[in-house]
Formats: sequence, C-alpha cells, structure tokens
Amino acid sequence: MNDEVFKIVVWRPYVLTKTFEKQGIRGPSYKLLHGSLEEIKELKKLATETVLDTNSNDITRRILPHYHKWSSQYGDTLLYWHGTQPRITITNPELAKQILSNKFGFYEKPKSRPSIRYLTGYGLILVQGLDWVRHRRVLNPAFSIDKLKIMIKKMAECTISMLDEWKNLAGVAADQRIKIEMNGNFQKLTADIIAHTAFGSSYIEGREAFKALRELQKCCVASITDIFIPQ
Repeated sequence: MNDEVFKIVVWRPYVLTKTFEKQGIRGPSYKLLHGSLEEIKELKKLATETVLDTNSNDITRRILPHYHKWSSQYGDTLLYWHGTQPRITITNPELAKQILSNKFGFYEKPKSRPSIRYLTGYGLILVQGLDWVRHRRVLNPAFSIDKLKIMIKKMAECTISMLDEWKNLAGVAADQRIKIEMNGNFQKLTADIIAHTAFGSSYIEGREAFKALRELQKCCVASITDIFIPQ
C-alpha cells in the first residue's frame, strides 16, 4: 500500500473521525474501504422485509433505515462513511440554509459516479462554479412565469385525464368495489406530465423510453451502496 492509498483509506478517515468527535459529532465506525456501506446494505435489506403500519405516514424506517437507526444513537447531526467519503447528516433548516447560501465556496458538490451522470446528464444538478452559472443562464428562460403557466395547464389536463379514467372504472364496476394501484398510476402521471411539458408528446408515445429510464434508475439505486473504485 503506497502512501497516497494509505492516506485515503486509513489515515484520512481516522483523523476526520477524531476531529468531528471533538466537536461532539459521532456516527457508525469506519470499516476499511467499505466505510458504512455494509451496514447500510444490511439495514435496507431488513427494512424491505418489514411490514409498514398502514395508519402511519412515517416511512423513514423503510426508505432511510440507516438514518432512522443512527439518528437515535448519535443524534440528528452525525458522521457516516460512503466508502472512503465522509458524509455529514444535518436536520437543522437554518444550518442547511447557511451552508447552501455560503458564497465562499466551502461547500462543494460531491463527485458523482458515472452511473448517476448517465441517468441525470452532466447538467445543473452536478456541475458547479462557472459551469453552473452557464447552465443556470441557459435554463432560466425555460422557467419564466408565462412558460410556467403553460406547464401548469398541461399538468392539470394530465391530472384530470387520470381522474376521468378512475371515474370510468368506477362506473363500469357499478356497485362493486374496484382496486386502483396508486403507485403505478402516479408514476404514469408524472411521466405523462414530463412528456407533455418537455417533449410535446404523451407517456403512451414515449412508453419504451420511460420504461428504459426506470430500469436505469433501478440499476443506479442498486449500485449506490457498492464500493466505487475510479479508473
């Protein structure tokens, strides 16, 4: 193990952990190379096997089981490791506002994996500095008040169309009960709105493209908790 690898894999995590501990910020222990990823994987696996209370809207323990566990152990502000990358979790809105509005450039967007860039494109979400300024200027005209009004009209039309479909289903069923799969319907609605407002088409016309995008999303999510070694 050369000096640079030792610094990234061993020394840097050790020093940062001790530095944050002095400030009262703790978290799960760092594991060589994996960081906290193995524990996140295990907690997510266990979360998918649990049955949620249908009378509760608290879904944190299902979608972010690691944060649900760690926040109860270490507090709302905690340090964990995404591989060899340190991650600080905060919940104070004022602190988040202070970090994101800071003009000194202390906060930098974390480097993204190639899979994420394939999914989102190397656009406003990922770029920073002068590239971010240039992208923002290009996008600003697309979100003017007049264009947003047109988008809202399209959104309303798509939503009303979905509700009409539900009414038709209820009419056909007459006095019988019908079952509507809400998750699939709202995913279709979202895709239909994007297709109409961004491409001037419909979800049905671009169904295969949205299906492929959905598969890409699943692959990206599955790879998030894997160790990434850049080439």
